[in-house]
Amino acid sequence: MADPGRQVLRIRPLIEADLGQVTEIEEACFATPWSERTFRNLLRRRDAVLLSAVYEEERIAGYAAVWFVGREAELGDLAVAPNDRRRGIGGELVDAVLSEARTRGVVRIFLEVREGNRSAQGLYRSRGFEIVGRRRGYYAGPKEDALVMRRLLVR
Repeated sequence: MADPGRQVLRIRPLIEADLGQVTEIEEACFATPWSERTFRNLLRRRDAVLLSAVYEEERIAGYAAVWFVGREAELGDLAVAPNDRRRGIGGELVDAVLSEARTRGVVRIFLEVREGNRSAQGLYRSRGFEIVGRRRGYYAGPKEDALVMRRLLVR
């Protein structure tokens, strides 16, 4: 296998064939992971967009799920495989989500992130998100508050 640092990474729509790899990454990244069924159901929704970060041999390095309601959006899930972190993949996924949101005329995009997940918070801050609220005890295993972050796309 080639060194992932030398391979071409592209962001494309997530497809059903990606779901095995996506759920493996989901289970590696989250204490309460989404099921394959959850991803499959999101793929069928017109108001949702799922993106994959894919290396040239079709190995999934990360993914994002976002859905749209009127002029708002929620980034519901974003993960990068543990062995692919610190290569800018998360940033590329967030940038792709923001681009899709702009295309759809979204003015605000929200997300929740664990209070203790400093690296994710740093990623989101680097893309213009700010903390606007807290959901006490939102996460289980371990129990932890969620920080609500928002990015304004139109000022």
